[in-house]
Amino acid sequence: MKTTSFNIDDLIRPTIKTLKPYSSARDEFQGNSNAMVFLDANENPFNNGVNRYPDPQQGSLKAILSEIKNIDAKNILLGNGSDEVLDLIFRAFCEPNKDNIIILPPTYGMYSVLANINAISIKEVQLSNNFQPQVETILNIADNNSKILFLCSPNNPTGNSFSSQSIEELLNKFKGIVVIDEAYIDFSEEISWVDRLEAFPNLIVTQTLSKAYGMAGIRLGICYASTNIISVLNRIKPPYNVNELTQQRAVQQLNKKDLATNQINDILKERAFLISKLESVSFITKIYPSDANFVLVKVDDATKRYDQLIDKGIVIRNRTTQPGCENCLRLTVGTKEENEILIKELLSISKS
Repeated sequence: MKTTSFNIDDLIRPTIKTLKPYSSARDEFQGNSNAMVFLDANENPFNNGVNRYPDPQQGSLKAILSEIKNIDAKNILLGNGSDEVLDLIFRAFCEPNKDNIIILPPTYGMYSVLANINAISIKEVQLSNNFQPQVETILNIADNNSKILFLCSPNNPTGNSFSSQSIEELLNKFKGIVVIDEAYIDFSEEISWVDRLEAFPNLIVTQTLSKAYGMAGIRLGICYASTNIISVLNRIKPPYNVNELTQQRAVQQLNKKDLATNQINDILKERAFLISKLESVSFITKIYPSDANFVLVKVDDATKRYDQLIDKGIVIRNRTTQPGCENCLRLTVGTKEENEILIKELLSISKS
């Protein structure tokens, strides 16, 4: 049972409430485009495939995502990567030089970067020793200007999913927007919180096509939320924020229904292989559980081992500067061949 009431009007910035959004030519005309002569948007008339502005509401793409996720297209907003989606959330709900957000380090670094860009202060509550949210501390540190709580689950860089009980308590008791970043959800056995949007009007779930769907290069971020929240974000998004080539490529890839499933299964298989082999590397002192497409490991000297792998032509991520991640390295799960090369070089280094 919810212990706090939620009214989105209490959270929207005053300037956003009264904002009259830009109306593009393609927003104004929404009829059947067959056999139409378009002389409304000052476009180059010579057809080269991209001479027309893209659909500002990405209707075809949202229709496919709606089917895949079993959610109404009105609950979807798309952005130029998840970072644009997150930035829109900041600009809609956080008043510069007044409001604050809450983050749980170690976590995705862009939350802090976007907060600083938007002149929003940051409250930090470090994850527990087993990388779980400290719910009571989070709720105690929140104040009337705490507009957004960011939960990255599965978490980057630790790889673990947060307790569903903890997340539900925070959704029930936090008075602002709760953003659950599910960039890695496709590699987890946990159920996506998209399935529970109707139960929590303050919930925003962000996902991406960069990881499981292998489309990092096209930059497409996805936001799932109530129609009230989506309408606010649509009010401030740039008119043509997702370009035509991105929309076309995403539709093509999403229509290959078995491709992502097969690749996810391969990655999960390789993740298990990688973890089993890492246990034989002498300088690795701990392997953390992973619900993502990467594995976090603790070593004796992260910077030394990082440099040694660079010398071998292998690039990983040194996370030793992150809270709770001293001497930790983050290893992305690669192809079978790449993982075998990584293990071979790690074992070679450990014997030297």
